[in-house]
Amino acid sequence: MTTRRQFGLAAASLLAAPALLKAQGSSKIILGQSAAFTGPAAELGIQFHQGAKLWFDQVNAQGGIAGKTIEIKTLDDGYEPDRCAANTQKLIGEDVFALFGYIGTPTSLAALPLLTKAQVPFIAPFTGAMGLREPFNKQVFHLRASYNDETALIVKQLTNLGLRKIAVFYQNDAYGKAGLDGVTLALGQQGLKPVAQATVERNSVNVAAAAKALTAAAPDAVVQISAYKSCAAFIREARKAGYGGTFYNVSFVGTQALVDELGKDGAGVVVSQVVPSPYSASRPIARELAEVVRKAGGNAQANFSSMEGYLAAKIVSEGLRRAGARLSREGLIQGIEAIGTQSLGGFQVNFSASDHVGSGFVELSMLTGDGRVRT
Repeated sequence: MTTRRQFGLAAASLLAAPALLKAQGSSKIILGQSAAFTGPAAELGIQFHQGAKLWFDQVNAQGGIAGKTIEIKTLDDGYEPDRCAANTQKLIGEDVFALFGYIGTPTSLAALPLLTKAQVPFIAPFTGAMGLREPFNKQVFHLRASYNDETALIVKQLTNLGLRKIAVFYQNDAYGKAGLDGVTLALGQQGLKPVAQATVERNSVNVAAAAKALTAAAPDAVVQISAYKSCAAFIREARKAGYGGTFYNVSFVGTQALVDELGKDGAGVVVSQVVPSPYSASRPIARELAEVVRKAGGNAQANFSSMEGYLAAKIVSEGLRRAGARLSREGLIQGIEAIGTQSLGGFQVNFSASDHVGSGFVELSMLTGDGRVRT
């Protein structure tokens, strides 16, 4: 069965559904998204949102779900937990149907107790932290693999190449700690540990001290667990200090944003990815996204972050479609759980009532220095 048939719009076949929460009215399904739309991590929120909107626009053009259009209400949190918590309280107070596409670990963790108490679904946060996956939370659904999955592949690649002196540059918060834990765990399984560690504050590019500390340890490679601006600043600072080793990043860095920041200085930088490459026509989902972007025009781009938003929006739509007459928060939860194992154009997802982590897919990519990303 084709992806289009599996995850098709199928609006004509849906039963009429009862009204949603009264604050939403009868004609709209409103999702709430708190994300960075300004500041040093802004491109992550912007690109994810663009990808999701590309899919929802198609759904809405076909009549929506049960005659209801899907909209995303966005609030900017600047990638700061306190602002995210306030935004989440506001969105819950406005009776959004579900929370969707939050960007980052510290922000998502700030929202978690609020949405859990209010029993609002929380779908496809842009984070791989284990703290959002364990213990199991009925309200939370993950599209992406974990940071443990990503760092395990990175460490495997490095050690297979004979590179065993591995340092870690990480953001000084829950995200950075989650990535550091993943690297440490993977190294420990091979009887190794990081040769050096250094941090950067969230939303900061003050990396001089970190670069000095890590280059002094002469590591074979540096694994970076931060966002694109600080990672780009660190790479430049380390190279200026004469460091000739390799840089590895996890997917949250924001690949396209990192490419834009580094330009030619990006040559050889490696990034782990948790969704298929939007640049390779080998998978139907990449061809689909490229065509949708072409037709949409404007500022839309096909990149890894917009691919993740596009796939996440498909999951929401399919969950709503499967909810049928039970177009409620509980119906959405049960609808996503009922997806089971499916292929989204070559990207396999698997959801069930006992497993809300849809994918363990991870692969490595490399920046070429001329604006491209090779997988």
